Amino acid sequence: MTIKKTQIDANKSAQIVSEARRNQELREQSYRGQALKLYPWICGRCTREFDHKNLSELTVHHRNHNHDDNPQDGSNWELLCLYCHDNEHQRYEETRFGSAKTASSKDTAGAGHNPFANLKDLMNKK
Repeated sequence: MTIKKTQIDANKSAQIVSEARRNQELREQSYRGQALKLYPWICGRCTREFDHKNLSELTVHHRNHNHDDNPQDGSNWELLCLYCHDNEHQRYEETRFGSAKTASSKDTAGAGHNPFANLKDLMNKK
């Protein structure tokens, strides 16, 4: 039975390796794989450097925010770390939908309390 189990394990291992290689080739053909080949593995905003260990934290940002626009020359791509990519999309959303929020926030009165109002007096007491 150990021979059959060893053969099954070997066949399963070969199948797993073959599938992993096929998936890697598909990823390399994807826009992410192409961008990783075109650009250095550095975040375009914070300049954090990446290697094989943390490469999953480096993302491809579409500059025009259209994920279907993937030119082969990479002109619509930018490599960003997870944090900068999230920040970029947050800023984009605020630009798109933030105009209504900004108008309403101007109408709202600011805080009336100033916690530093008598700071000078407190400092002089010492």
